Amino acid sequence: MTEAVAGPEDERSEPLPLSALQHAVYCLRQAALIHLERLWAENRFTAEGQVLHAVADKGGSRKARGVRRAMALPLSCRRLNIAGVADVVEFHPDGNGTDVPFPLEYKRGKPKLHRADEVQLCAQALCLEEMTGVGVPEGALFYAETKRRVVVPFDADLRQLTEETIHALAEVLRTRTTPPPTDKRQRCRACSLHELCRPDIVAKPVKSWRSRMVEKLLAEPSA
Repeated sequence: MTEAVAGPEDERSEPLPLSALQHAVYCLRQAALIHLERLWAENRFTAEGQVLHAVADKGGSRKARGVRRAMALPLSCRRLNIAGVADVVEFHPDGNGTDVPFPLEYKRGKPKLHRADEVQLCAQALCLEEMTGVGVPEGALFYAETKRRVVVPFDADLRQLTEETIHALAEVLRTRTTPPPTDKRQRCRACSLHELCRPDIVAKPVKSWRSRMVEKLLAEPSA
């Protein structure tokens, strides 16, 4: 994980990791806990994700039916000061002598209601556009549970959300300020950092049980 960095306009700072953007969209506090306070905790979801990505992390390149596939491809964008590694990038010939990049990201589970996965994928597209000089109109997310690709168009709204997320996370790391806990409890239940993020919430049932046990012991007649 990288040290705290300045905003995208500061070329001297270390780049924001692409993987951090997924955390930032899901919960900006979660991103700060991981990338600023260096906290991490495994759960079933994170373990499954690591196993899935191990397939693509071997790297290499191959070509089939005219489409070249590059695995574990390093990416970067100087304009936005972001960098990372794409699981897979396909290069599709457009018939005019140009290979159009098509990022493909592997994810556990199934498509989600929030746009965290889409933002991470769009950030890869922004990197590819700067690196190749070729427009990247879409990519895809492959979900292990459904075993299907979900095509993601990189429209103006998604591009705006992606750049806003980059700037928001860069500001958090620049100021070294962790945002307060969110009130989106449904997301909290699936978060591996739940106990580290909100120890007071997790500790309440334990305190309640301890109080009941003390009251019970005090109520029992002494021998």
